Parts: sequence; structure tokens; C-alpha cells
Amino acid sequence: MATAIKVSAEVRSAAGSSAGRRMRRSGVFPGVVYGVGKAPLNVQLDERSFKRAIGHHRDEQVMLDLDVQGVELKKVLLKEVQHHPLSGQILHADFHEVSMTETLTIEIAVNLVGEPVGVSQKGGTLEHLVRSIEVECLPSDIVDSFDVDVSALDLGDSLTAGDVKLDAAKYTLVTDADLAIAAVSAPRAEEAPAAAAAATEPEVLKEKKEEGAAPAGADKGKAAAPAKDAKK
Repeated sequence: MATAIKVSAEVRSAAGSSAGRRMRRSGVFPGVVYGVGKAPLNVQLDERSFKRAIGHHRDEQVMLDLDVQGVELKKVLLKEVQHHPLSGQILHADFHEVSMTETLTIEIAVNLVGEPVGVSQKGGTLEHLVRSIEVECLPSDIVDSFDVDVSALDLGDSLTAGDVKLDAAKYTLVTDADLAIAAVSAPRAEEAPAAAAAATEPEVLKEKKEEGAAPAGADKGKAAAPAKDAKK
């Protein structure tokens, strides 16, 4: 596990939407720390300092050392961060206090490594179907991602959650082992040249009539001209 990220916070006394708006205008956002068998603890955090501490990590499923002023240091899992849909400003965050001796269920990202032979040699497309898998582990064994080598995948091959190599002493797979997380699809078949030519060729409606020939059916059904009266 990577070195724990330390985040500072203060106990929050004010609650409600209006108090939250006032905090956010001053660069602070509200949060709640949940713990098993404990009352939720309302906190507030400086948004700029929080983002700087999180850095390149995802906003959710990150282990933190939460240093709440006047309260003992807490090991917490950042479970959810709510952002404003337009500005991206942090609106609220949920933290869950964890015990370092008890396992928890968490989603960990899957990072695809390598280029499949079905892509490099046969023109296929690698599809990343599932971005993370759910496992059960101790907090000390949480990692940013699991690396999965996909270089051996050929056209039509897929890789499932059960194919991810996990240390059985640390991780128990919770996600369905048969769930496909990556696959190589065949390139789209090109339209046959003959079919394309047929589509553009003009349709011949009638045969060209013979030069000088009378129109078909012109004399059909017409009686012969009557002979002139014989001289009497």
C-alpha cells in the first residue's frame, strides 16, 4: 500500500444547505465521517488543500489519514465526493472510518497493460469493458490499481475478472469471476467491391431498338388498305 495521504479538517458545528453555501463561498466544503457503532462526525475541509493532497488519485475509494482538529487521527476511506455539475466545485464528501485489522469491500481499478496481438497484427480493437473490480481486503492492502497484461489477446479473445492475478493471501474477488473486463473485437468487414459496383451501376430499362425498325406492334391488328375500284 502507498503512503497514506494526510488531510486536515475541523469539526463543523453549522449544518443545513444555507450553512453549506456560506462555507463553499469561503473555499470550504462540508463532510461527514461515519464509523461503525459511532455517531457521525460533521467536519469541514479547505477545498484547495484537499485537492492538493489528493493529487492524481481518484476522488473516491482512497485511504486517508484524517487529522481532525481536537480529535485523534482517524484512518478513513474516502467513499464519495459530490461535485457541482458545471463548475466542478466540491459540494460534500463522505468518509468512513476503518479498522486496520478488519477487512472491507472496495472497488479497485483495472489497468490494461500491453498491446494485444489481435490489435497490432490483425487490425482488431481493444475494448475496455469494465474499469474496476470489487475485492475484499485489509485497509493496508488497498492499491491504486491492478495491472493486467492483455498482449496475448487475439481476435475474439476476452479477459474476465477471474483472470486478474490476485494475491490470494490478501484479496478475495467479490465481482463475478466470469464478468468480461476486456475483449478484442474483429475489424469491421469492408463492403465487397462487386456489391459496391452494382450499387452504382445505372439500371438498363429497355433494349436499344434497331435503327430504322418500326415500333413494335405498329402494324399489329391493322387491316390491309382496300384496293381501288376496278374500272368498269
